[in-house]
Amino acid sequence: MEWTEERVETLKGLWKNGYTARQIAERLGGVTRNAVIGKAHRLGLSSRPQPIKREEAPIDLSKMARTCQWPIGHPGQDDFRFCGKPATPGKPYCESHCAIAYRRGSSEDSSKNVA
Repeated sequence: MEWTEERVETLKGLWKNGYTARQIAERLGGVTRNAVIGKAHRLGLSSRPQPIKREEAPIDLSKMARTCQWPIGHPGQDDFRFCGKPATPGKPYCESHCAIAYRRGSSEDSSKNVA
């Protein structure tokens, strides 16, 4: 892939408008994200701030320790959360999730004699 004057101008414009290196690479085609970053660096383009992340409320660890930590949903999705019901003393889960998480072995398994 050759950095033509047109491709360099496209890179500069997209960079200035806040596109990510990955988005620029996809728009240009035939170039990797790392190549875009390298070219931007060699061109002396200003570095940009990191993408804005949602601010989340600070986690009160002592409160978290007393609530059920059973995951609900899929990590990374907006609806992901933890159960949050009161936890069983000494366990990370509520009573109903403890019943799922902690299963006793069958009496047959525990009574086997090793010869």
